[in-house]
Amino acid sequence: MTEPHRASVVVVGAGPTGATAGILLGQYGIDTVVLDRWNGVYPQPRAVHMDDEVCRVVARLGLADRFAAISRPALGLQLRDRHHRVLAEFRRDTTTSAQGYPQANMFDQPELEAVLRDELMRQRCVDVRGRAEVIALEQVDGRVRVTYRDHAGDTMASVDADYVLGCDGANSFVRSTIQARMEDLHFDQRWLVVDVDTDANLQQWEGVHQVCDPVRAATYMRVGVTRYRWEFQLLDGESADQFSNLAVLQPLIAPWVRGIETDRLRLIRVAQYTFRAQIADRWRRGNVFILGDAAHLTPPFIGQGMGAGLRDAHNLAWKLAGVLRGNLPSQVLDSYQAERKPHARAMIRLALLIGRLMTGGGELGDRLRGVAVPRLGLVPGVRRRIVDSSTPALHRSALVGRRRGPRSLTGTLCPNPALPDGRRVDDVRGMGFSIVTAVPFTADQQALADRRCVTVVFAATGSDLARWLRRGRTTAALIRPDGTAMATARRPADLLAQTPRLAVVVPMQRRIEP
Repeated sequence: MTEPHRASVVVVGAGPTGATAGILLGQYGIDTVVLDRWNGVYPQPRAVHMDDEVCRVVARLGLADRFAAISRPALGLQLRDRHHRVLAEFRRDTTTSAQGYPQANMFDQPELEAVLRDELMRQRCVDVRGRAEVIALEQVDGRVRVTYRDHAGDTMASVDADYVLGCDGANSFVRSTIQARMEDLHFDQRWLVVDVDTDANLQQWEGVHQVCDPVRAATYMRVGVTRYRWEFQLLDGESADQFSNLAVLQPLIAPWVRGIETDRLRLIRVAQYTFRAQIADRWRRGNVFILGDAAHLTPPFIGQGMGAGLRDAHNLAWKLAGVLRGNLPSQVLDSYQAERKPHARAMIRLALLIGRLMTGGGELGDRLRGVAVPRLGLVPGVRRRIVDSSTPALHRSALVGRRRGPRSLTGTLCPNPALPDGRRVDDVRGMGFSIVTAVPFTADQQALADRRCVTVVFAATGSDLARWLRRGRTTAALIRPDGTAMATARRPADLLAQTPRLAVVVPMQRRIEP
């Protein structure tokens, strides 16, 4: 085995979570090695949905336009009974929300991973190594030695790093090395996932169809221009092997493909998934962290599985960059689990609630849904909660102040409206801390902000930003690099004293293509 390579961070896994972490670290100029057991993009489609909050993460990577080119907005959700009669319809905005993007976006995961992988390879200070199977982690004297088998050269190699991020999925090796245990949240269902490609027009409502059938719950969605997905709950004794071709799938998909010849449908794949709800009891040990499916698993009923991993990466990468640059104390890394674990748990519980409301209760539950669900759409508060894609505020931590009442902005995402010059707030905020203020800074205050590498965003009277501050009963908000409001104040200048000096903003570094 050769002498260990040295790096600031090793990312294990180059799926969406690992690639996002690697790109962010690369943009901050952090020397990073990404190890992945695949030599390229995993070819099978899995995740298909991204909400507007997670779209901001993708945009933060510089990939908003490329994602828009491979995705399509969805209209929302229809709840249907076993006979496919619409019980309730909850529409979402297909233009732009307060986050600056459509509330629900459908995509094909291999296409997204290809975009992420391409951007990851462009980062000059990121070294991506495929066909690398990590077989050991050892923490010694504040560093971590990562040993892996290089299948490309059939050799053993190692990397010495300050930190390791385990983004290696549900069967995470990294999780096992930190002796984290997955807490079972008591949900275990087997589902059949069917992906089909066709140029035929299925003439279906352009949103997600959830069939609330206690015997055979089902989900349908149009993913792309010609790509469609169905998910069916498997019955006892059934397996994916029994549904290997379109002939045997026809009775299941028939309600959506009536009048279309089978030879116009191309079966992309049939797979069996076990939908689980689990969360790791610890997300860190020493200098090793776990992210994405390695830290949490959620049923897909609200489409937050992959997005949760991107949120993890977005939350942690800038903190690591600050610590490695010497701008932030290492104690701030404790905020990763303190913030992300309660948020992930809340989203898993919401997915469980929605799943059980849609499919649970047997015949009695089915009859109750037939009476209650149509009335849900008539209750403004319920409708707003189902349609609204915003997620809970982050819990208090070293980088999130105490919330002062239900309207407090602390821990919530700063909105991302368009500004008078056509740019969005996220474009102006950059990669460091910022202050959104309804009171202009004086020249001296602006000079201090510049010295502390803080971007000041003025919320003009009557603007979306000004209304956001007013709803939070404040005048200014301190915004972290990940868009979260860290603190608020009546006097904007007071926030300058609370702002960590995060002087890690560097131009995005790209390899020069030959």
